[in-house]
Amino acid sequence: MIGILLVCFVVGLHHTTLAYITYIEPRSPLKGRVPPPGSPWPMPHLWKKSPKLFGIDPDRFSLTSSLKDCDIIDAAKQRYTRLIFQGKQNRFSGRLSRPQIRNLHVDITDQKCPRYPLINDDETYEVNITSQLATVSAKSVWGALRGLETFSQLVFEHGNKEIVVNKTFIRDSPRFRHRGILLDTARHYISVPLILKNLDAMSYNKFNVLHWHIVDDQSFPYESRTFPQMSQKGAYSSRFTYSQFDVSRVIEYARLRGIRLIPEFDTPGHTMSWGKAFPFLLTPCYVDGQPGRANYTQHHTHEVFNPIYEETYEFLRRFFKEIIETFPDRYIHLGMDEVYYACWKSNPHIIEFMRQKGFAQDEFYKLEQYYIERLMAIISHLGGSYVIWQDPIENGALPKYDTLVQIWKDTSLWDIYDNWQNYSMMVAQKGYKMILSSCWYLNYVNYGPDWESLYLCDPTDFTDDPKLKNLMIGGEACLWSEYVDATNFMSRLWPRASAVAERLWSKREINNVDDAQFRLDQQRCRLLSRGISAQPIMNGYCEETHNIQLLALVSSPAATIHTFTIKFYIFSTLLTFY
Repeated sequence: MIGILLVCFVVGLHHTTLAYITYIEPRSPLKGRVPPPGSPWPMPHLWKKSPKLFGIDPDRFSLTSSLKDCDIIDAAKQRYTRLIFQGKQNRFSGRLSRPQIRNLHVDITDQKCPRYPLINDDETYEVNITSQLATVSAKSVWGALRGLETFSQLVFEHGNKEIVVNKTFIRDSPRFRHRGILLDTARHYISVPLILKNLDAMSYNKFNVLHWHIVDDQSFPYESRTFPQMSQKGAYSSRFTYSQFDVSRVIEYARLRGIRLIPEFDTPGHTMSWGKAFPFLLTPCYVDGQPGRANYTQHHTHEVFNPIYEETYEFLRRFFKEIIETFPDRYIHLGMDEVYYACWKSNPHIIEFMRQKGFAQDEFYKLEQYYIERLMAIISHLGGSYVIWQDPIENGALPKYDTLVQIWKDTSLWDIYDNWQNYSMMVAQKGYKMILSSCWYLNYVNYGPDWESLYLCDPTDFTDDPKLKNLMIGGEACLWSEYVDATNFMSRLWPRASAVAERLWSKREINNVDDAQFRLDQQRCRLLSRGISAQPIMNGYCEETHNIQLLALVSSPAATIHTFTIKFYIFSTLLTFY
């Protein structure tokens, strides 16, 4: 009976382009300007549009490109031919009264088809819709992808369900070159299909970096070719691992969307799961002269990589050789955060090593420096580059000056921290390039429209010096997964990450939250229509949506639903109860 009612409910769904939000309390009406339908997110740098509308008939529309035999563009043409019309009705096929756009042509200046996106790629593009001709122009395939996404957002349903687009000119490019999402798959395993779905959402918001924090203390789900014991003993379960095929799948899916994948293998701390297969990697902690003794809350029985033995560095050389061969991006995130010295301090062999090196007994930052230099020399010799968290520099260590430093601490995360602006200034004054995450820990949630604080955080607000500002090359929204798994992963991220996306892409002057709330709600409805479970930002509703969380309407946990869209309705094609 439940299945029959559900099918009846689903068949009755219609799609329109309506996105509507309203006040929390009648005495506090919303401020800001309601945008017209077909408003792009993030806001382009230059956007001119006319009231003149052109019709688009999906049955007579084609997408072409000047670049032939490029898998990135070929895949994008197929993808956007679908996305442009997804969730939109086509009641007037062949009977449109207004002038029609029959073709979108993608013109790419650089006729090379690059293998993989790089940190300095040109993502500039133009969209020009005029006189029944629509073009996306870009220097590179990566700019073309961003332009196609923008064009897909400009198309909307007009009153009588006619599919239309305004006469439009857009010239656009990103403000920052590094625009990322950090995904933590160590605290909770996130399935590959969900990671791929998130890459879709990232492309809809013009993010270009997936920072994959793949392992940590709690689990080691990466299946290493060189050291298969790592996941065999370090993963939560053999079911919760990422095979080499899984990893290559994620890399390829990201590549086709112009998204770089930077893996993080955090050392020397956050490495308890590494020690399950190779105990020699970890430092034995001492209590009362006895090794392998815990002193909670200071240290566990074994903690932090042991930096004094050559076996540690030989292991790291072999392991990171595999990583550099597996992940095509030349950057590897080496972590290096939260290296607590208590275990090192307790170990007499480490104290003796420090004495031999001429380090004072309290100069553990020099021991940290020693480890950093050894590991970075390995990565550099293998042809890689490195990203680290801010902590070593804060401790007094000085990594190599080509290191990209991620700023993460702020008083909003813990009141013992300083504000992120002071940390950024400290790192910038030492000459390092940086990315910011301090404002954007999306695993932290608050009641109300917390997207506003995410939106208003500007990465360059730590200085007035233009030279220091230029050292900040972007930022990342972080989703740590201590309290996040597949049940809340997408809704915790989206559309809050969309607020970060506009801050990293659009001009600094685009910062009016009253106006942005209406555009963000339209983007949220757009994400829903594309199958992204984006949570609401305010009271209201979306009618332009396929995915209405059908499983949530079914009381039986053993229901499997497969749906597809035919013009007006969503039909349930298979509803099976076990």
